[in-house]
Amino acid sequence: MREKMMSRVIIENVLPEIDGGKFSIKRVPRQKVVVRADIFTDGHDALTAILLVKAPGRQNWDEIPMRFLSNDKWEAFFRVSELGVYKYSVWASVDLVSTWQNDLRKKFEAGQDVRLDLAVGRGILKTIIGKVKEEDRNILKTFLEIINKGDVTRAVASCLEKDILSIAKKCLDLKDGVVYDKELTVSVERPEAGFGAWYELFPRSCGLGAAKPGTFKDCIALLGEISRMGFSILYLPPIHPIGQKNRKGKNNATSSLPEDPGSPWAIGSASGGHMSIEPSLGTIKDFERLVREARKVGLEIALDLAFQCSPGHPYIKEYPEWFKKSPDGSIQYAENPPKKYEDIVPFNFETRNAQELWEELRNIVLFWVHKGVKTFRVDNPHTKPFAFWEWLINQVRSEYPEVIFLSEAFTRPKVMYRLAKLGFSQSYTYFTWRNTKREFTEYLTDLTQSQIKEYFRPNFWTNTPDILPEHLQYGGRPAFIARFILAATLSSNYGIYGPAFELCVSEALPGKEEYLNSEKYEIKHWDRDKDGNLKDIITLVNKIRKENPALQETNNVKFCEVDNDNLLFYMKATEDFSNVLLIIVNLDPYHAQSGWVRVPISELGIGNDQQYLVVDLLSRDRYFWTGERNFILLDPIAMPAHILRLHHRVRRETDFDYYL
Repeated sequence: MREKMMSRVIIENVLPEIDGGKFSIKRVPRQKVVVRADIFTDGHDALTAILLVKAPGRQNWDEIPMRFLSNDKWEAFFRVSELGVYKYSVWASVDLVSTWQNDLRKKFEAGQDVRLDLAVGRGILKTIIGKVKEEDRNILKTFLEIINKGDVTRAVASCLEKDILSIAKKCLDLKDGVVYDKELTVSVERPEAGFGAWYELFPRSCGLGAAKPGTFKDCIALLGEISRMGFSILYLPPIHPIGQKNRKGKNNATSSLPEDPGSPWAIGSASGGHMSIEPSLGTIKDFERLVREARKVGLEIALDLAFQCSPGHPYIKEYPEWFKKSPDGSIQYAENPPKKYEDIVPFNFETRNAQELWEELRNIVLFWVHKGVKTFRVDNPHTKPFAFWEWLINQVRSEYPEVIFLSEAFTRPKVMYRLAKLGFSQSYTYFTWRNTKREFTEYLTDLTQSQIKEYFRPNFWTNTPDILPEHLQYGGRPAFIARFILAATLSSNYGIYGPAFELCVSEALPGKEEYLNSEKYEIKHWDRDKDGNLKDIITLVNKIRKENPALQETNNVKFCEVDNDNLLFYMKATEDFSNVLLIIVNLDPYHAQSGWVRVPISELGIGNDQQYLVVDLLSRDRYFWTGERNFILLDPIAMPAHILRLHHRVRRETDFDYYL
């Protein structure tokens, strides 16, 4: 009978819940988890519901009351603070006290005899008295005395006191209700997983002259400049020995000259493999010093994790069973038809020695973790088994929960999302190929307003050594600035392929989105102070990101109306609206564009006739706006964007310094 009573309460449609609870949602410390559920029962009984939360390593559940919204929907939230895995679930029960009070109120207001209902209440209060502390017990005894005196009107007033309900909720027993049949989880990573600016740099191109390639020591000399520009992560392509066999030449030529350095992604030679350093870059000790020096200036070194080999990798001889062979007996090189990668050999994850292979690849990650690396950009994870990544990430995080994995998978959306569910901290996206107002709006809405936002953390890259998008090939400096501002303000995580982007390099192979004379296949000697470089605007935007919490979230983007399809208008705001930014970007790099923007003033607590100040954080210009509709003009040659900080309370027009 008891089980049948408990089963009257139904809990369903709990959100967020990923694939029936199979995968965790993602958060970083101090972020909120809002949990909603449909909770109902037969009849007219009132319900009470509790959100159950268990922090990492805890044995007991914390209990958070849920509030009724409407249409059987309930809600509560909690904030995470510790790294690791939180658990959460939902408990609900018929609320006997609320049901009794509701019925009592309705009958009394209808003029019905409520003496029997008061007697029922007397029994309920006596039951509660035996479960509460002395202070609450004395309060309930007072209510009982009033009921026993027989003054019905006064008794009803006492029985409807909120104190009775609040005291009753203190002695709820989870055994007396229904618990949702799943324990859902939240994976909490360190703050850098949620907010960061990546700068990609080839160490071999850091040399000061053309006589020899750059080294880790040369990289150290650049750390201060990269840090001053506001970046938090310095990402290095593979730093391991580069294979000689089938080495690629300039512009991905299948034959190379003796002086060609080869692609860093062709890993392995007689000098070693994935746990070795390319000799021309320096030594392990030099690398460890680079990590330490970077940390001193607020930078973190991220390494490329490319699980593939050159045909000369030591693994080829030591573990031939780890690789596929062609019918002629040769080791198969990598292909993605029609593309061929003659200098790369993929691992065979279907080998009978899979456990041995998996453990060695895990050891590679741990080797570099022990050298101080806590962030990895993973090359083409979609070409390796899902099960492998789930195992590897769990293995590493069980010992080092602070390790961040960025998935570089430009592939089908469902594959990208699956990798994110398996544990990748961040993911490359299709941002690079979104160009129009409609494309940006639809794509960002999908990423930030659906369940995807709970597990897929986007990292917007303007360009990569592999990708020089068409808009950068033809749009000139204004296109570079606009794309940078879009990446840095739409997403809390973004990256640039360093000198090539800040110097607005736009020369591509004919008909392709690939760099002409790509740094992947040759050593560059960049003039970082060349006229037209973007150092100043990059530095300024990164400063704006750090000073405005609204830009340190991704899912808070709200697209707003503007009557020109060449203009993209969106708002980023903190939860309490203490920091509100209005961002307008001219998507046309060739022409000035103007239009009327519609500011969502009703959401911001601004009246139709109220004047408010917006300050452009890029130009330092100030504008006093009134109402929803306001005019803007953006000339891409001068600056293709506004980043406007909104100020509600204007004290006086001359007091501008107060707002800066």
